[in-house]
Amino acid sequence: MNKSVDFSQPQRQSLPGILVMFANSLQKTVRALWPMLLIWLVKFDSLNKLVFFGSVAGVVLIIAIISYLQYLFFTFHIDEENGEFVIQKGVLNKTRITIQLHKIQQVNINQSLIQRIVGVHKLEIDTAGSDKKEASISAISHELATILKERLINHSQQETSDFTDENREDIIPISFIKIGLPSLIKIGFTSNYIKSFALIFVFFTTIIENLQQLNTEVIDEDKVTNYLDTLPIIYSFLLVVGFFIGLILVVNLVRTILKYFDFTIQKSKQAIILSYGLLSTKNTLLNPNKVQKIKVTQNYFQKKLDVTTIGIHQASSDVQKVKEKDQIEVPGCTENERDAILKLLLGQLPQKEKMYLPNWRKLAVNSFFFLLLPIVITLFLNQITEFVTWKEWILYTSIFTVFTSILLWYSFKNYRLFVSNEFVIKQNGAWDIDTTFIEPYKIQAIETQQFFWQKATNIGSVTLSTAGGTVSFTTGNFTEIKQLVNYWLYQVESWEKNWM
Repeated sequence: MNKSVDFSQPQRQSLPGILVMFANSLQKTVRALWPMLLIWLVKFDSLNKLVFFGSVAGVVLIIAIISYLQYLFFTFHIDEENGEFVIQKGVLNKTRITIQLHKIQQVNINQSLIQRIVGVHKLEIDTAGSDKKEASISAISHELATILKERLINHSQQETSDFTDENREDIIPISFIKIGLPSLIKIGFTSNYIKSFALIFVFFTTIIENLQQLNTEVIDEDKVTNYLDTLPIIYSFLLVVGFFIGLILVVNLVRTILKYFDFTIQKSKQAIILSYGLLSTKNTLLNPNKVQKIKVTQNYFQKKLDVTTIGIHQASSDVQKVKEKDQIEVPGCTENERDAILKLLLGQLPQKEKMYLPNWRKLAVNSFFFLLLPIVITLFLNQITEFVTWKEWILYTSIFTVFTSILLWYSFKNYRLFVSNEFVIKQNGAWDIDTTFIEPYKIQAIETQQFFWQKATNIGSVTLSTAGGTVSFTTGNFTEIKQLVNYWLYQVESWEKNWM
């Protein structure tokens, strides 16, 4: 590793990074103009070729010039005196980004396919003061990125140029856990059904909408409709559902392998290093002390296959965007690997001690809103419009009632709160069972709520807020909730640990 790097002096990105900036700018331009490009391709024969290719060449030339200027005016350095990381960028509009070292929560080193071809990496910095990436360096060598990320995450005041063979050995990562391809296949087939369905739905609707605008008919809708009409209604329903289930499983598997391939967890001097990715690789460096919330997710199939997913939340100024920005997922862990990761992040394996249960009214309220109310609404709409026959309505309503009733019952059965001296553990979910862990001293705010109609039955809810998200428990015994709140407030005031 290079020992002569001096981050107190402004550094530029790697020279091949110009190609990365050019490719990124070109990609953004194509994405913004792709409907117009699609129309041009369809009507290519009728276009003026000289004007078309001349316009394309002009746009490419402008993007190339802008990319070079972006490289030229982009510098970064560490201000040791003020304890800050400084980035200066901008061609016409100059921008100076200053980040205090002690506020850095997470440092990621990513590599897209283009960056892999060019031989550079992207370094991203997250802090608790923004709902987006605080700063990023698009093209930096792996050697320089490794030194810089360790310097940023550890807040060391030692000059980077003073590295010796002895302290360089301290930052050499030690392999801890490696998630193999069989585990990824298991987790790919048993998770993220809703996400994949939404992705497929958006993809097909977008394609169909654009094809309709071009008056291009790729699929004969009449043939498909006539074919489905020849089948009994139950067979048509099963055929459509089976097609989407199969497609969802394939999309799940492909997305999981592409994103998490070769998932490796390593331990460094003061941090944990997560690296993964097939086409685009990601290298994340995080400090266990700054982890705010941990969520372990597992469903019935995953339990039988001995795989689970761990979500790690760090500090964020906008808790509504924690899932988008600050959650790190470790997929396909075995039970032993899960326990080892929890011990690494929390210092010990959390134990479920005193248990608190919800009132039966939680099941009643959920049944009203998610079961009875939808049935009444569809009954009223069908009475007016008759969009299906009553025989079909009874069939669909029966399937919906059975399916929803099972989900509501298991959701109520799995809803639990466990409290110990060291941890607050929330369990919930119908199919995917989520177990969330937080440490009481990291609680930033506690909110209790009791509606006026709940006073007679002495039930209420409590919400614990941390810098990495919230944990809520509803329709619990309100007397017990108030006792817990007093206990948690005492722990927050008396605990000597500091997570910042």
